[in-house]
Amino acid sequence: MPSALLERLPTPMLLVRLDRVRGNLARMEELLAAHGGLARWRPHVKTAKVPEVLELLLERGLRRFKCATTREARVLLELAEQRGESVDLLVAYAHRGANLSRIVELARLHPRQRISMLSEDVAHARELREQGLGVFVDLDPQMGRSGIALGERARIREVALAAGHALRGWHAYEGHVRATTAVERRSACTPLFDELADLAQALGTREHETITSGTPTFVEALEHRGLAALEHTISPGIVVYWDHNSAALGLQGFRCAASVLARVISKPRAQRVTVDAGSKSVDASVADPCVSVAGWPGLVAARPSEEHLPLDVRFGPAPALGELLELEPRHVCPMVNLAERCALFEGDELLRIASVAARAHGD
Repeated sequence: MPSALLERLPTPMLLVRLDRVRGNLARMEELLAAHGGLARWRPHVKTAKVPEVLELLLERGLRRFKCATTREARVLLELAEQRGESVDLLVAYAHRGANLSRIVELARLHPRQRISMLSEDVAHARELREQGLGVFVDLDPQMGRSGIALGERARIREVALAAGHALRGWHAYEGHVRATTAVERRSACTPLFDELADLAQALGTREHETITSGTPTFVEALEHRGLAALEHTISPGIVVYWDHNSAALGLQGFRCAASVLARVISKPRAQRVTVDAGSKSVDASVADPCVSVAGWPGLVAARPSEEHLPLDVRFGPAPALGELLELEPRHVCPMVNLAERCALFEGDELLRIASVAARAHGD
């Protein structure tokens, strides 16, 4: 990318390459081709967050989505309305109180859109039904984060009965399965998927949707015969932008489409430089190193503070003071969420500065 073009941008700045996003979507379509096509994908929009990127998903023909926050819901629903299209949105979070009221309001404002929510509680499921929302029963496939354990069928049945005609199906996220090899992931997932498929067949009907799987295990889910016999979808979101954690899984054909542009502002000692993108710009909660420096394999990120990211020079030359570097994320979702705006690129062309409209909370 021409350095003169990047020099015009303030740092740190989130960069989003739309051409790479299109490439990642095309790769997903290739992977899904033998498993029912894009209809098997219900992407989680917690990663994308930028309306121009969400629009690429809609242009590709995707109509089923997941989100977590009320703001993500609003941005997607407003975009669908602007385009004159209808989407099927699962709010994959059991909101209550003011947040639930906001989702109900969004459903009222967008009657042509289909909106559902997770539930693991009889009273909550009944309230969702009474408020006109669909219900997916949240199931826990041994992750221990939310939902009803797969073995508690009596409780699952009670929640499903409380949902009544609003029951849309089942949701189980096996996010704890993150082994680095496909063999290990399949070994860990198969018994969970076996139990889930048996449950869905026993308690539901063919019209009920069964949702599983983020980026680490979506391939294994697609290849599971029991799930394939159901109305089954996967829900990875990271694949839209990609990151280095996902690359370590061994999946091929994806490229990092989101990064942070940073500038070298200090050389505190020999073999170390510091850039102006700390934990307010990149995900510091992920394991070190939290980023990789594109084109600089000898630079390894140390632990960031709020506004500073030190980089150790392990081999090769050190960048000069004032030099621009591109930081590719180990975990992309929080990095995108930290940015209020981004620079949209098409190849080497800067299109515009855009809003990361679905970031944060607050709607």
